[in-house]
Amino acid sequence: MPEAAPNSSVSESSSPLDLVHWRVTKDRDDILWVVCDRANESTNSLSQAVLSEFNDILDYASAQKLNGMVISSAKKNGFIAGADIREFESFDDASEVTALITRGHEMLFRLENMSCHTVAAVHGFCLGGGLELAMACDYIIAANADNTRIGLPEVQLGIFPGLGGSVRLTERVGGMKGMQVMLTGRPLRAKAARAMGVVDELVEETGSLRWAARRAVMKKRKPRKLSMVDRLSNKAPARKLLAKTMRKKTAEKANPKHYPAPFALIDLWEEHRDDRKAMFRAEAEAVGKLMVSDTAKSLRRIFYMTERLKGMGKVDGLDFDVKRVHVVGAGVMGGDIAAWCVTQGMDVTLQDREMKYIEPALKRAKKLFRRRLKTRAASGAAEARLVPDVDAKGVERADVVIEAIYEDRDAKQALYRELEPRMAPHAVLATNTSAIPLEELSTALENPARLIGLHFFNPVAKMQLVEVVHAPNTDQSFIDKGTAFCTQINRFPIPTKSSPGFLVNRVLAPYLMEAMTMYLEGESKETLDAAAVDFGMPMGPIELADVVGLDVCSKVAETLAGDGVEKQREMLDGMLAKKHFGKKSGQGFYEWKNGKPVKATTDDDQNRYPALAERLLKPFLDECKKCSNESIVADDDLLDAGIIFGTGFAPFYGGPMNYLENYSGQSSAAGAKS
Repeated sequence: MPEAAPNSSVSESSSPLDLVHWRVTKDRDDILWVVCDRANESTNSLSQAVLSEFNDILDYASAQKLNGMVISSAKKNGFIAGADIREFESFDDASEVTALITRGHEMLFRLENMSCHTVAAVHGFCLGGGLELAMACDYIIAANADNTRIGLPEVQLGIFPGLGGSVRLTERVGGMKGMQVMLTGRPLRAKAARAMGVVDELVEETGSLRWAARRAVMKKRKPRKLSMVDRLSNKAPARKLLAKTMRKKTAEKANPKHYPAPFALIDLWEEHRDDRKAMFRAEAEAVGKLMVSDTAKSLRRIFYMTERLKGMGKVDGLDFDVKRVHVVGAGVMGGDIAAWCVTQGMDVTLQDREMKYIEPALKRAKKLFRRRLKTRAASGAAEARLVPDVDAKGVERADVVIEAIYEDRDAKQALYRELEPRMAPHAVLATNTSAIPLEELSTALENPARLIGLHFFNPVAKMQLVEVVHAPNTDQSFIDKGTAFCTQINRFPIPTKSSPGFLVNRVLAPYLMEAMTMYLEGESKETLDAAAVDFGMPMGPIELADVVGLDVCSKVAETLAGDGVEKQREMLDGMLAKKHFGKKSGQGFYEWKNGKPVKATTDDDQNRYPALAERLLKPFLDECKKCSNESIVADDDLLDAGIIFGTGFAPFYGGPMNYLENYSGQSSAAGAKS
């Protein structure tokens, strides 16, 4: 807690405990201030050592005559971000995990049943086990700050809350609301958490938390009572109906064969919510089994990859704070890149040949701002930061210049000759080319070493990956600036060696062509897509081709798919001649209505799906192996991350290289082992 309490805390005394990760003091009003400050870590997380010390603190507190106990954090970035996921790797036996969870339950029962009033004072991240600890207190206060995030995201790791969260959250906010928070795994902002009842009180300043916590202790404040509707949502008749609806909606987004955790959570709540003790026991057993499953192991692997990608833009000694971006090319990609940079607080100038080409991008940007930014004022400010720039006046002032014109080498090179003399020496020149090697493009520059690729994926606002492409002669400082820029716009950078198609498009090309080969052989498009989704892909390859655009697919077939794709190209060219471009034109392989493909019903023998998926994925996986052998990215972990975030490759397999190592030869339909 960054600010001292009022006069009551002048006479604070330290506890006799020998603590490494907590600080404990008692003031003259007999309030025990318990502050989490995990040693040698920038963020608080609940390791076994941290929990063991907290248990000692409860021993000490129970022996004192206290008016109250307040739990808070000394870390600037938040309260407690959850369990220490690294420790999960040491468990192979479900019963061992269940025993550990049971001990955690017992500890939080002690906190819940303290004779004094208990308050959690949270700021920043309060996630997973951090929120579960807070919910064992009598009252929760949160700072209403931009960085406050409150939630239970465990389903994203293949488990569900295991320190009593499934029990206490549904008690605190009702079954329907509590299950929604846990099933989505999405953290709440402070106001949303208060409105739902996850937290009980908001303060506008983090420095006011201590004052508010003391007041809550002295007045013995309690959470508001549940409404009748929220209470009834936990009762057996309603629970049965709600559980059925939850399973249906969850199955629309996650296959229970691949992602068992949310369905296990629904089963737990439906079966045990009437018996609190039984629900705690069942939670420990279910989470124990899920924790050691292959799905959970793979999803933890992705978590570590994500943390690595987040850190790649933080280069020691690099001072590159991007404030201004200039984008050339106001088509779908260029316009959306510009708009995204604006949402991240940057000033952006957007160039094209005439204003009429920029206007559609401005309209799309306005929709994005209204959707993502919280207030009309913020949306208006964003619109003001996106400046049409037909005359390219923004080039000289830009920290990053991104070329996003059509895929033509000569046109790109001509543009670089115009841009380079006008750019600031420190500025990055980047191309959004999807396939042309940098070695070819950079020959037009006086300093070829400054050109990098920043290959975004469509749709820009949803796809987190950016390939930071470099050639053998690219200066490392500009690669570093490229990764730093991606981090600053909240995107995952993956340094990628320049080669045709780079990583993601190179891998996708043979996959799409194989799907079209099978389609020409007589397999229905619906069957092919269903087989890929059954394997675990987010959508099938035929639907994906429509989403990417059949004009792009034709170009891919020409430049990346190699020999033997004449029939596929002929088919695509015939569709393009009819102006069937895919989703963007409303007609491709599928007819598209309201943004969704119209698919015919089939009477497929689903036992065929594994064999079909195996054939579909073989060229995909073979190309991944080639990329690995050629070191297109630094290592197989980054390759797996790039393919997962760039193509949506079945996350529960942990990436294609992890799949080849641990699952290859198994039945595709078997999914992840349990």
